[in-house]
Amino acid sequence: MQKIRLGTSDLDVSRICLGTMTFGEQNTQDQAHAQLDYALERGVNFIDTAEMYPVMPRAATQGATETHIGTWLKRSGKRSQVVLATKVAGPSRMAWIRDGRGDLDATNIRAAVESSLARLQTDYIDLYQLHWPSRNVPIFGQLAFDPQAERAHVAIEDTLAVLGELVTAGKIRHIGVSNESAWGVSEFVKQAQAKGLPRIVSIQNAYHLANRSFENGLDETCFREQVGLLAYSPLAFGQLTGKYLENTDASGRLTIFPPTWSPRYLRPTVVEAARRYAALARENGMTPTQLALAWCYSRWFVASTIIGATTMTQLEENIDAFDVKLDDSVIARINHIHAEIMNPGQ
Repeated sequence: MQKIRLGTSDLDVSRICLGTMTFGEQNTQDQAHAQLDYALERGVNFIDTAEMYPVMPRAATQGATETHIGTWLKRSGKRSQVVLATKVAGPSRMAWIRDGRGDLDATNIRAAVESSLARLQTDYIDLYQLHWPSRNVPIFGQLAFDPQAERAHVAIEDTLAVLGELVTAGKIRHIGVSNESAWGVSEFVKQAQAKGLPRIVSIQNAYHLANRSFENGLDETCFREQVGLLAYSPLAFGQLTGKYLENTDASGRLTIFPPTWSPRYLRPTVVEAARRYAALARENGMTPTQLALAWCYSRWFVASTIIGATTMTQLEENIDAFDVKLDDSVIARINHIHAEIMNPGQ
């Protein structure tokens, strides 16, 4: 498995990252351990999780994903062989996370780090990420910035200050952002440079065939600031596998969880785009999954693609897709579909 240096850090991460947000909901602890074992055998050394996981979020299961990873780390003794990333939740309506008063201030971040370290059964986190911003910003299917939605928020320099203290203490090694904008990336870098605080090394944003919005400015920003993209939802919650085209009741997050959890992936335009990409894949001897993942794996600005699976068969196909190469004619067809149905899953 190819590895890449993540941003300006000293972390050498595999080009595929194992996403784990099904652990504790759709996957049992034993299944989680089996996935972790297999991923490591295949050369995947990068694991991503979050204090909020598993999804969909609820009080009864919150933290179970980190707990399952922690029991695997203790059982396997392979902590030094993996790059472990987790995330702190920003402001939300999840009353079970710090009594619903979560934010990216010193009190919340310190509490979140200590809880994650305990669940993960480790002394340090390699990459600590801010799951979403404290400030008003369009995310999770919102399409435009709304000044009327402005609210009180934690200043970026204040968030960086406490992260700096945690780096100094050795509890975290590097920091990253998630669901961020080009302005946010630039401001994090600017404040870090101005105040001698830790510099973000990564951004974890959605990127897939039905959402290429990262290419609209964030790609240049991250290139110039040396911030690596960790592309999440490369299969658009399973839409790009084609399974829902064949069976609208197929098992997966789009049918197991309420439609309000992921409405952007249920838009008719997303379904139509998935249909066209699936046809393109089959015309060229690929599965829809192979086409979608090969696209992400081949993009110059994607440092690592976060894959998630509920079965070992899915995990094997996802990793195997790294060896699929898209020729110029297929890329041209992808770009043609994109031009006609642009970012329906944004």
